[in-house]
Amino acid sequence: MKNRSQKQEDLDKLKNKFATVSTVILSTFQGITVEDDNKLRRAVEQAGGNYEVVKNTLAERAAAGTPIEPLLKNLTGTNSIAYTATDPVSLAKALTKIAKDVPAYQFRAGIVQGRVLSIAEIQQLSSLPSKEELISKIMFLLNAPAQRIASAVSGVNRNLAVTVSEAVKANKFGPGGAPVETAQ
Repeated sequence: MKNRSQKQEDLDKLKNKFATVSTVILSTFQGITVEDDNKLRRAVEQAGGNYEVVKNTLAERAAAGTPIEPLLKNLTGTNSIAYTATDPVSLAKALTKIAKDVPAYQFRAGIVQGRVLSIAEIQQLSSLPSKEELISKIMFLLNAPAQRIASAVSGVNRNLAVTVSEAVKANKFGPGGAPVETAQ
């Protein structure tokens, strides 16, 4: 059993973590096997997040004064918390995939950038493209005009070379080319 100072230390650690996160997804885990729980933890870690099972009173106290306070107020039952300070879409995708595979894992609510989300909104969030996908699309859109300009500029040289080549093949320049005049 933990003494008072250890409990205060746990509270301070969790409070520091909650102060830096932008996304928290609250769920229930009752009935999940150890194997499924390990899969869940690995998926959340790969998405850049953290997953913890915390006592309701500890979570509520740690969330006091943070943007996630409305989500963790008056918790009841068995709850688990997945959170991240980076990409909310990646976390939502990882958790939604696990929720489809493991029926015992169910969402309760979430919060992103201070806005409380319902279960349906969490699932909508998971269907959005990830941060990396959005960056690659933007880079493609920025790069496309430059590629068109480069091909148009190189097209002039290519067309000139083709025209000269066809003229030489058709003997348009005469045999041996034009005579060179000498200066006297």
